[in-house]
Formats: sequence, structure tokens, C-alpha cells
Amino acid sequence: MTTTVAESTKANFADAAINQKLSDDEKIGFLRLMIRIRQFEQISLVNYKDGKMGGFLHLYIGQESVAVGTCSLMGENDHVITAYRDHGHALAVGMSMEECMAELFGKATGCSKGKGGSMHFFAPDKNFWGGHGIVAGQTPLGAGIAYGLKYKGLTGCCMTFLGDGAVNQGCYHEVLNLAELWDLPVIYIIENNGYSMGTSQKRSSAFSESLAKRAEGYGIAWELADGHNLYEVRARTQEAIDRAHKESRPTILEIDTYRYYGHSIADANHEKYRTPEEIAAYKETYDPINVWKHQLISEGLTDEDAVKEMTKEANREAKAAVKFAEQSPFPETSAIFDDVYFEVDEGTEAGRTGRHFFND
Repeated sequence: MTTTVAESTKANFADAAINQKLSDDEKIGFLRLMIRIRQFEQISLVNYKDGKMGGFLHLYIGQESVAVGTCSLMGENDHVITAYRDHGHALAVGMSMEECMAELFGKATGCSKGKGGSMHFFAPDKNFWGGHGIVAGQTPLGAGIAYGLKYKGLTGCCMTFLGDGAVNQGCYHEVLNLAELWDLPVIYIIENNGYSMGTSQKRSSAFSESLAKRAEGYGIAWELADGHNLYEVRARTQEAIDRAHKESRPTILEIDTYRYYGHSIADANHEKYRTPEEIAAYKETYDPINVWKHQLISEGLTDEDAVKEMTKEANREAKAAVKFAEQSPFPETSAIFDDVYFEVDEGTEAGRTGRHFFND
């Protein structure tokens, strides 16, 4: 079954059943969470520029409503896997600022024990499987998680996030073929921020109408969503989750969004391949935090003073996370051999009898 957005672009997504179930506290919680993600990223940027972090830093500023809206719908057997711009998803599934910031600082108290850094946040206890630095490398893994759910007879799905640049990688197309053939409950969520690193979508991708429409070549359902509208993100994502849960069928969901900064902080030309005016116009009109804030104000659920206090609280939390990270120890040198092979760490038969590179 293939779906399009032709009949439903003008729908009032606040009236969607999944959004009608929201309590006032949950709506305010979404705003608080988006502000927390924004403050975490801004404080991370300051510390990265101060030389306190190594590696790359891919900020999620401008895309907060996507992670918050989608992850808010996760059930017991729903999973998330994403690419290197993973901080927003990590906080959205419930990871703490402390464990995430410590990971950025390369400390043993980090979520990946200081070995992964910005691109490799993990929380198996929260069904969050990274954080992957290889472009589109997470897309087959998402299908594998979905396959595991189906094999075990569990009602769930795997929301697999990727950027608009990843849609041109071969492994993504290979796994779409398998997802359709095997009826996998996987949802591919394209966070389309308009630029593949420093190359605009029009210059990097051959497409008509949308990137998600390529799903028609595989007989997969697809849909578009305005990533600045939290109600719409939730409504469209819930449709895909229902398809996965009830029919064990895949979906491609393309969500329109934008990043304020470059591909990473190492991207010094992000105001050259796009104009400062373009960035400013987005911030003025489409900033997801401001859009949701004004929505809640119009519903009588908050006011400017309350939002300012939320921002101060989130800023204090982020700064406290930095202090925690600074005071945490670095991993022991001997730990470099841990967490390489599961079999070795767990002492399984394969780990005891197999040959591994560090046994030589």
C-alpha cells in the first residue's frame, strides 16, 4: 500500500486522536524537553570551542521538535536508532544530560564509557541503539531490529532516523527492498534539513516532489510531515507506528526541518553555501521551540515568564552536567580491550575458544 499527502495537507493535526489524548502536563513537558535539548547543545558548543571535547560535534539545534514528537510515541517494544546527529534523540528517549555530557568529554561516566563521543550515544535500557557515524550505516541495523521484533512475535517497531544525504547510499536502497519483501515493522524517518553536509538537496539528489516518494519504487507507504509542527509530527508518526504494529509493514516518513549550524562545528562554511538571511528567516518563522511555545500560549497553558524559567532551569541543568563531566575520571587504559566483542566480555564459548585480534 502506498500513501501520499494529497488529501491531508490541510488537516488540523491538533484534532488527531493521538494528540487529543495529550494532557496539559504532557504538552508543557514537550516544550520543556525541547528547551533542554537546545540548552544542552548550546552549552556543548561552548565547551567544544574551549577545547574540552575531542572528535566531531553535530548539533541538533533547530530540529528539536522531530526527536521530541517521534520519541514521545514510543511503547514498550518500540526502538530508536539514528545517525551521528544523535544528542536530541538521546535526551528525547530519557537519557540524562550528565551521561551524555560526560560522553562528549570522553569520560568513563559517559553513556558509552567515554569511548564513543558525540556520534555514539547508546542506551539499550531505553531501546536506544545509537548514534552511528557511517552515513546510512544505521539503516540496515534498524531493519535488523525490526526483524528481531517480528521473529519474536513482539508488537513493536524500529524508528530509524537518517538525513537527506543518506538517502543516496546503496545500503539504504538495499534494505528498503528487504523491508518490503519481509514485511518489516521499520519506519525510516528522513530528517530533511535541506543540506547533505554542505550540498543542497537540489544539487545532491535526483527526485520529484520529495525524497520519500522513492518509496513507491519498492511498494512502501510514504508520507511527509512539517517538522516545525509538533502536532503534525506526532500524528504522522503515529500513522506509521500503527502500520508497523498492526500490519508489520514499513513506512518512509520525510520530515521537513532545518539546522541552525553547520554539518558539524568543523563546517566553517555553513554561512556560505546558505545565506545568513536564510538562517535568520527560518529562526524568525519556523523555530520549533517558538512555534510550540506560541501554540501552548494560544491554548492558555503557559506564558512567556514560565518559558523563561524553563530555559533558566535547563541552562542550570546543562551547566551542572558539564561540572559532572569535568569531575568524572577518564577511562582506565586497560579498558581499551573491553566492549569490543560481546563474546569476550561475557565469557561465552565463542569468546573463550575463538581467536580475536588482541589474542595474538
